[in-house]
Amino acid sequence: MATLHPLNIPDDLYERLQELAKAENSSVDAQVITILQNALETKTEQTKDERPKNVPKLLEEIRIRRESRRTDVEWPDSTALIREDRDR
Repeated sequence: MATLHPLNIPDDLYERLQELAKAENSSVDAQVITILQNALETKTEQTKDERPKNVPKLLEEIRIRRESRRTDVEWPDSTALIREDRDR
């Protein structure tokens, strides 16, 4: 198991952690681990829930970028550029 090095935690926050640990009948370390796990799980769930909502927004941004791209510019062939770079 990895070790988390001591942090400079404000006294009032540490006291609240101690109170919570005492109320839960656990140690401060166990309480910190539980809080971190819950926070990470919540963040991961939010990310998974937000992905489908972001797809239409991303597609719209892509469409706008494509339409705003200059058409009078002749873009070089990327395969030729890669080949040239590899041949150096």
